Amino acid sequence: MPHTASRYLAEGRRVGLRHFTYDDAAEFTARARESKDLHHPWLFPPDTPAAYAAYAQRLIEDPAKAGFLVCEKEADGALAGFVNINNIVEGGFLCGALGYGAFAHAAGRGLMREALDLVVRYAFGPMRLHRLEINVQPGNAASIALARTCGFRKEGFSPKMLYIDGAWRDHERWALTSEMLTGDG
Repeated sequence: MPHTASRYLAEGRRVGLRHFTYDDAAEFTARARESKDLHHPWLFPPDTPAAYAAYAQRLIEDPAKAGFLVCEKEADGALAGFVNINNIVEGGFLCGALGYGAFAHAAGRGLMREALDLVVRYAFGPMRLHRLEINVQPGNAASIALARTCGFRKEGFSPKMLYIDGAWRDHERWALTSEMLTGDG
């Protein structure tokens, strides 16, 4: 039997990662609407087709961004969440800032832990990045726990760092380098 190439960029036991497409609008926006209570007040993923089109366009076309959909393998590739690498800087920095979110039906099941590990390996492997950063509002315990569990270290606190939901919000800064992942740093 001939080998069939995976539809995923990276695969774990339960999830696969693939890039965003414009065709994902209906499923993504439905999942975002179902997840409003989970995401508020931390995150506001697009929940209309027009908002999704603009969001996906940035992730697909901007070389300073890379968007990954987290797909649940046992559920025929259903979207479980997303992980984006934003503000990718090349040259001497080789860094990107992570943003992520689980959809409500997938929250608390360890799928995002597996997905974030896959994104980190993909970023430090094929993307050749050296450093990844996560900026998290201090009250977002689930996101902080995910960063910590995936090996990110807390590097500091930035008052009024990002404008979210109508106000400037404080953030903790977490980071991981490729050396930390391999044990060389």
